[in-house]
Amino acid sequence: MDFATYRRLDATALAAEHAAGRVTAPHLLDLALQRLAQVQPALNPVCHLMEADARRATTTPRPGPLAGVPLLVKDAGHAVADHPTAWGSRALAALPPATADAHVVRRLREAGGIIFGKTNTPELALKGVTDPVAFGRTNNPWDVRRTPGGSSGGAAAAVAAGVVPLAAGNDGGGSLRIPAACCGLVGLKPSRGRISSGPAAGEVWFGASAEGVLTRSVRDTALALEVLAGPEPGDLAALPVPHPGFVAQSRHPLRRLRVAWCHDSPLGEPVHDEARLAVERTVALLQALGHHTEPASPALDGRALAHSYLHIYLGQVPAALDRARAQGADERGFEPLTRLIAALGRATSASQMTQALLRWHGFAQALAALHARFDLYLTPTLAAPPVLHGTGDLPALQRVLLDSARRIGLLGLLKRSGALDGLIQRIATDSLRHVPFTQLANLTGTPAVSLPLHWTRDGLPLGVQFVAPPRQEGLLLQLAAELEAAQPWFHRLPPAFS
Repeated sequence: MDFATYRRLDATALAAEHAAGRVTAPHLLDLALQRLAQVQPALNPVCHLMEADARRATTTPRPGPLAGVPLLVKDAGHAVADHPTAWGSRALAALPPATADAHVVRRLREAGGIIFGKTNTPELALKGVTDPVAFGRTNNPWDVRRTPGGSSGGAAAAVAAGVVPLAAGNDGGGSLRIPAACCGLVGLKPSRGRISSGPAAGEVWFGASAEGVLTRSVRDTALALEVLAGPEPGDLAALPVPHPGFVAQSRHPLRRLRVAWCHDSPLGEPVHDEARLAVERTVALLQALGHHTEPASPALDGRALAHSYLHIYLGQVPAALDRARAQGADERGFEPLTRLIAALGRATSASQMTQALLRWHGFAQALAALHARFDLYLTPTLAAPPVLHGTGDLPALQRVLLDSARRIGLLGLLKRSGALDGLIQRIATDSLRHVPFTQLANLTGTPAVSLPLHWTRDGLPLGVQFVAPPRQEGLLLQLAAELEAAQPWFHRLPPAFS
């Protein structure tokens, strides 16, 4: 098999070629490593290589649905025994390596996958762009001046550039769907409790974060979900394994659906014409396939949702820094923005944090009311095409003023004066302006998928998002398969990395 053939096959097909004896696991790994060597200088998708481990695994590849297929995991949450888990951070990279594989890593290996590296992510997986100081930014294969999204940006760039057909990631506020939309991929965020985040963690980010993969085909997404789904000992909110499995569900004929759609930002901020056009063209495609569509959206306050979402960071980041310091990390090794978020969190009361978390139930009720009338909810995945590097950062003046306030101890004064909450609301709006559509599914625990159904006039991918009721991944996969057949995307490759 040459690289051109490797590039034309998804993980399902590569596993079939391996099972038939037409290609070996060592040869597939060679192709993946050669491709990585070609694209790493321009894209920087991988921050930690594990070639020796992968070579050993290819000598006796395990039988399974991913047998022999080269894979990548994310350097955030995907611990690999005897290797560091840096989370995009110099401070965490210096800590001792993991002592056990994450369940996601173990299950991919048990399915026969050959894991040979970890993909780049912003520090602590906190942003919708991938630009860690520790490992450098990752570039979008469709335009290297632009972000591949985040926080699973390295994974998306690697899949889009043809290094691997499938890469694992996770999604705490859009971190699978955002890079999928930026890079022309399928990105499914499963329901809360569908895939275990253990053993090192229970419910990540108060349950908002979910494990998943980035792929180029719906059937690969279904296969990976089938491999990864299912409870592990100690899981707090585990869902049972469905029967039939997700692969069979994705192939099942789809009934005609009622789909609500909206392309207005829940923050009241502008939405790019291309993002609106992506939804409008998807609506037309759905109608042509016989589905009913209607403009509608959940009755909720989008700014309140963004405010509640930011409180995940305000609770989790200071706790993460405290844990790292207890393990011997130097807090000065974290990026200034991370330390600023930690300071804001430490200035936030437990009562304010609890109030923010309690609002999630109201958002879930609003979405459930919409789903009582419609099977699915369609939005843009992004409010604009993939942004140029630096565009999604907090405004420089705001960043400087906040960092100055942190260093001289003014955050406590802002808290006492009542100004801190307004400041947090402003940060929430600024940080989510380009990605305001994805957080709803995280706070409500519902499954959502970004599909590559639109390319801009400039040739950039721009995905659309479907949100389903809880535990309805099968419905999303069914529709995704139908849309993939009606408007194929697998053949669309970034010109410079085709």
